[in-house]
Amino acid sequence: MVIPSMRPEKKEIPLMTEYELTRKNGRIFMMSSGPANVYSEELQQLTPIRYCKDEPSIYVSEQTLNPTKTPIIFENGKLFVERDKPNLLAYLDAHPSNEANGGNLFRKVDNTKVAKVELDAEYLVVDALSLLRSKPLDAIISVATALGVNTDRPVDEIKHDMLVFAKTRPETFIESFDNPVVEAKAKILKAMSMGVISHNRGHMRWTDTNKHILAIPVGQDPADVFTRFCMTETGSVVLSEIERQL
Repeated sequence: MVIPSMRPEKKEIPLMTEYELTRKNGRIFMMSSGPANVYSEELQQLTPIRYCKDEPSIYVSEQTLNPTKTPIIFENGKLFVERDKPNLLAYLDAHPSNEANGGNLFRKVDNTKVAKVELDAEYLVVDALSLLRSKPLDAIISVATALGVNTDRPVDEIKHDMLVFAKTRPETFIESFDNPVVEAKAKILKAMSMGVISHNRGHMRWTDTNKHILAIPVGQDPADVFTRFCMTETGSVVLSEIERQL
């Protein structure tokens, strides 16, 4: 009978591990080699660690009496550690200034995570561009109006500007479609441009009767404030009238 091994599987260490400072500290930054206190689960107490290139362990209690500390140097905020320096890897991973341990000096760069983030961002752009190609023109014009794109131009020029927006802010672009707030704002901006409603001296009014609808606070965008108002139960009546007049 073969008894399975109870030893944990060894985690494969990459040929090169990258660390980076969490904020700029000049072209060259020399990090302390220790000692630094870390909590030992086994001993249930703080125990000092220190990085010395020629020592087999990072624990001070397991090092020789007169070890030579080795400088740890970040260049341009980066430090690349080869796989054949396990004690340096262990020291950095255990250090209290490591972001993973609650510190704020440096972090290990997770290239797998970085790659996934970049891939997700690329997919988001693809989805945004797909929307631009598939949505009907009236929906594109409506979103363009709400996003502040000048729609009083040839369609190709409008779509070009929307293409640029989709590439630079894909998430906002995608969320703008089939969004009742965006649709309401587009109608309000259109109503303002057509003279159905107007903003004058902090008041939104019906242009034909000059009747007051809503006061606009100083320093706030009239279209944004009025859109929020139109999304309320009271304002929905006003929005319905705007839609009728358009």
